[in-house]
Amino acid sequence: MTSEHAIQTVAVLGAGTMGHGIAQVAAAAGFRTRLFDVDDARVEAGLGKIRANLQAGVERKKLTEEAAASTLAQLHGTAVLEQAAADADLVIEAVPETLALKHDVLSRAAATAKPDAILGTNTSSLSIAAIAAPLPRPERVLGMHFFNPVHIMKLLELVVASSTAPAVLERAKAWGAAIGKECITIKDSPGFATSRLGLVIGLEAIRMVEQGVGSAEDIDKAMTLGYGFPMGPLRLTDLVGLDVRLAIAEYLSTALPEGAHFRPPALLRQMVAEGKLGKKSGRGFYSW
Repeated sequence: MTSEHAIQTVAVLGAGTMGHGIAQVAAAAGFRTRLFDVDDARVEAGLGKIRANLQAGVERKKLTEEAAASTLAQLHGTAVLEQAAADADLVIEAVPETLALKHDVLSRAAATAKPDAILGTNTSSLSIAAIAAPLPRPERVLGMHFFNPVHIMKLLELVVASSTAPAVLERAKAWGAAIGKECITIKDSPGFATSRLGLVIGLEAIRMVEQGVGSAEDIDKAMTLGYGFPMGPLRLTDLVGLDVRLAIAEYLSTALPEGAHFRPPALLRQMVAEGKLGKKSGRGFYSW
C-alpha cells in the first residue's frame, strides 16, 4: 500500500450505538478520528460513552491510563458533517437504516473527503450497490459491518458490490487489520452473511418465547451452554435493539426467496410498539 493511499484520517458519521464504538477503535489504533452527529448533545453523548468504555478498561486493567489518554487525544467531535469529512481518507457512516439518509450523508461527505477516500457503510442489511449507485465514484463504496460492542467484538464483515474496486477492498482489509479486526469478505446480497444467520436464530428464539416454549433466560442458556454461543440470541437482540431487528426482518422477508424464515413474530412487533426496544430503552427480553 503506497503512502498516498495510507489511511490517516477517519470520519465516522453517527455517534450512536455503533458509531461511537467505531470511532473508539479507530482512535485507539492511532488514527486521527472525527465523530459527527446532528447536534452537539448527540456528539457529546457519543464521546461520553467512549470515555466510559476507556475508564472501564483502565479499572479492569485491560488498558493503561496512557493508552486511554492517547485514544482521547486522537478524537474530535463535531456537529458539522463537512468538517468531519474534510480531507478524510476513510468515511464510515453509521446512521439509521434508511437508504435516503445514507445517500445524503455519504454524498455530503464525499464533497469534502479526499478524492480517493473510501466510503464505508455500516449497514447490516441494505444493498451496497443501492447505496453506492448515486454517489460520486461508486467504486470507492463498500460495506464495513461492525459488531456491538465494537471495542470488544473482533469481526469486521466487508461487503463488496460488483462496482467495488479491488484496491478499495484491499485498503479496507489493511485498515481492518490495523484496528485489530478479523475481516471476512462477503458478496453484496440481502442480509450478507451475519445478519441472515444471526437473525434467523434470533427470530426463532422470539417465536419460542411467544409460544411459551421456555423463558428468555432458558432459551439463551440453551445456545450459550449447549452450542457455545458467547451470548444468547435474546440477550443479543436486546443489545442490537428490537426495533433494529424488526426493520431488518421486514426487509429480508421481502428481499429473499426464503423470506418466510424472516417474517417478524407478532411478539416482536408488539414489544417494539410498546417501546420495549432492549438495552437502549431499559427493557426488552431483559431488564437493563
